[in-house]
Amino acid sequence: MAEARTPILSVRDLNVYFQVKDEQAWPWSGRRALKAVDGVSFDLHAGETLGIVGESGCGKSTLARALLNLNPASSGSIVWMGQEMSGASDSAWLGVRKDVQMIFQDPLASLNPRMTVAQIIGEPLRTHHPDMTPAAVMHKVRSIMVRVGLTAQQINRYPHEFSGGQCQRIGIARALILEPRLIVCDEPVSALDVSIQAQIINLLKQLQQELGLALIFIAHDLAVVRHISHRIMVMYLGRAMELAQGSALYQDPRHPYTQALLSAIPIPDPELERNKVVQLLQGDLPSPMNPPTGCVFRTRCPRAQAQCAAQTPELRSVSADTQVACLLA
Repeated sequence: MAEARTPILSVRDLNVYFQVKDEQAWPWSGRRALKAVDGVSFDLHAGETLGIVGESGCGKSTLARALLNLNPASSGSIVWMGQEMSGASDSAWLGVRKDVQMIFQDPLASLNPRMTVAQIIGEPLRTHHPDMTPAAVMHKVRSIMVRVGLTAQQINRYPHEFSGGQCQRIGIARALILEPRLIVCDEPVSALDVSIQAQIINLLKQLQQELGLALIFIAHDLAVVRHISHRIMVMYLGRAMELAQGSALYQDPRHPYTQALLSAIPIPDPELERNKVVQLLQGDLPSPMNPPTGCVFRTRCPRAQAQCAAQTPELRSVSADTQVACLLA
């Protein structure tokens, strides 16, 4: 677990808004802000894994892309290794990208079908180290392929010749080839079978221990996140609901939304599974175009009170290991 020291990544009050037109509005109506990410803050240390979980549409992937400037942030602060990156130039971001890489959700769609494995994995080297000789690039590509569980004999194959798990290993190799300090994993196992998910997660944990990588691991399955994350942030409608150490979040969840998510995790014991109490959320997820006033979760919260509609809760410490955005926690 990461010690208390200067974080390699510090995010403060990050907002990502999209100006969109309401389909039900009048033709002459203006555009409104869709708040995909709304005031998210966290720190990440070297060698640490931060898990980010939540329902589909809660802003997880948008947050991940904003951290790499793939979706520019509307406001807020992103400090990488002491360097403020919010509003930085493209050349400044280019210097950072070799230290911050990304693994995408769909392993096959993220690979160019017209490029061989050697070209796909070696492309970052040709971009960031153009002085490397072709022989040196191929040597490094073969080495990283073996490290992620592929074979050097597969170097001239195309993505369609691989399984989903093998394609994700190619994506991991592409992310590792530059020896980054942080890898953002955007639901890297959601499209894979359960047995393959375990292999990829174990591979990421092993590489983290060997290389001292920091990871941001995004998923909507708390059972998957539990096995890899040191800390976990639960998001809902673009906001952080709870941020806690992994053990604290699973043993003593403080936010009603976190409690509902944890109650939905299947238990391997049939007797315990039959007798457990599942906290079903009432109603539908509100539109991010028209979020509830005050606490965005209040329309589905079983403990909501009048003050929840009047005040917007911010993350506050309720213990040494847990921060919660709830007025009643």
